[in-house]
Amino acid sequence: MTAKLIAVANQKGGVGKTTTCVNLAASLAATRRRVLLIDMDPQGNATMGAGVDKRGLELSACDVLLGDASAEQAMLEVEQGGFRVIPGNEDLTAAEVQLLTEFGREMRLRNALADIRERFDYVLIDCPPSINMLTVNALTAADSVLIPMQCEYYALEGLTALMATIEQLRQTVNPHLRIEGLLRTMFDPRNNLTNEVSGQLLVHFGDKVFRTVIPRNVRLAEAPSFGVPVLYHDKDSRGALAYLALAGEMIRRDEAAAEDAVAGTA
Repeated sequence: MTAKLIAVANQKGGVGKTTTCVNLAASLAATRRRVLLIDMDPQGNATMGAGVDKRGLELSACDVLLGDASAEQAMLEVEQGGFRVIPGNEDLTAAEVQLLTEFGREMRLRNALADIRERFDYVLIDCPPSINMLTVNALTAADSVLIPMQCEYYALEGLTALMATIEQLRQTVNPHLRIEGLLRTMFDPRNNLTNEVSGQLLVHFGDKVFRTVIPRNVRLAEAPSFGVPVLYHDKDSRGALAYLALAGEMIRRDEAAAEDAVAGTA
């Protein structure tokens, strides 16, 4: 079985993309899945959140994109997480500029990952908060897109733009790209607007909206400063339990889809 590649994307910043990448990777790994996290954001927050110092990297996602290193060479083991990471830092900005003049630039990540897909069950790609060449590489390589979002008014506008980008990529470089699901993050059910936007999402996207919601949680917010996923910071916190629930929901969905596919070919 080859890995399922999931790009975690939203061009709106501060919606919980990196938090979701790091904590979903740890939660999937806790269920004995083989997981690789790729940090494609020049801010390098997923790298730091996984306990890797972005300032002292020998090789990074930048080297993989430019063909100076293989994905295998750039991989690091995350001790407190149980998964592997291809780290990223500000060098990715230089990689993006260099890629603009390259032929087949949007295919670089897909080609680089071809050799290692067999070794993992899930590959999660943390995208920058914009639609640039780094994000396009991630979406071209991905099987699906997981969209974390806060339930607030402006979130819906950003979602419309992202959906248009996904549709554009479907028609050009990645016809199989689909929506993995919409994840409601920093969720506070006491807020009327939160509930209203959440209701609108369910009406428009139905079962594409994950049942699991990620609450606002102090332990979840402070875990990155310790360089560990929340599961290793406070495994009984609401944030840790929510990401374990999300991992379980994803695995059940994938198993059901696999059974349907087998039934369809029988």
